[in-house]
Amino acid sequence: MKAITYRTYGSPDVLEFGEVPQPKLGPDAVLVKVKAASVNPVDWKIQAGYLDSVMDVVFPVIPGWDVAGVVEQVGVAVTEFKVGDEVMGYVREDMVGRGTFAEYVAAPVRTLAHKPAALGFEAAAGLPLAGLTAYQALTKALEVKPGETVLVHAAAGGVGSLAVQIATALGARVIGTASERNHEFLRGLGAEPVSYGEGLADRVRALAPDGVDAVLDLVGGDALQVSPELLAAGGRLASIADGAVLALGGRYVFVRPDTADLTALAELADQGLLTVEVAATFPLEQAADAQRLNAEGHTRGKIVVTVA
Repeated sequence: MKAITYRTYGSPDVLEFGEVPQPKLGPDAVLVKVKAASVNPVDWKIQAGYLDSVMDVVFPVIPGWDVAGVVEQVGVAVTEFKVGDEVMGYVREDMVGRGTFAEYVAAPVRTLAHKPAALGFEAAAGLPLAGLTAYQALTKALEVKPGETVLVHAAAGGVGSLAVQIATALGARVIGTASERNHEFLRGLGAEPVSYGEGLADRVRALAPDGVDAVLDLVGGDALQVSPELLAAGGRLASIADGAVLALGGRYVFVRPDTADLTALAELADQGLLTVEVAATFPLEQAADAQRLNAEGHTRGKIVVTVA
């Protein structure tokens, strides 16, 4: 099968496009014919060697954790899916080696859910990792409740734009930080936008004089450091971007595959409460260009790699 691989740590320049063996299918997995996969910052961070101390890597590596496609074969123990099912998944295993930037991926069933009918394959490929990150942070780390006010830092990005919609669906009021050019986009998602930079705290206080109930930080740094002073009494803080959140009394969130959570996201999409902004698409052989665009960090929504 055709796939993207890398044989050593490095920049997007180490990516190669070519033939690799089709993956073997374990008893608890399904073989997915990939229609689309999305790029996440963790892809190029693993590729650069940043996670070498915490994850085993087996070279050559096929990058990518997000996928949307069609089940082509099921393992002997699988009852959750059948051949022909349209699925999406966050296909993260305990080691890095066989990812989703390929024509086929052998995906453990615990990493998959049925694709929502409301989303095409490209949009569905952009949902799993980012959507699960937002969903798990909001529902489990922050335990957001109806009527609460939530502040989302970097609200126009891949995770942020989904977090805004999920928090709104949970019945919360959402304030989102973003550059001026993305303010109308955020209003369309249901958030009240505020600009980054000097004076951020004052701008948030103008909208929430008594403080916000929860802050979801997706960028770290100065935005995270100012967040505790914006919380109401009993307010909660979580970050996916900066471990310094622990010293500030908050929680650090690292996403995990979860079929039930993926299914909840699919239901929100089918109810018209959740959409995925696809910023750009690239064919599989141009995955390096997709990574480079993602690494710039200024993209609104998700960058997707398509597989013919």
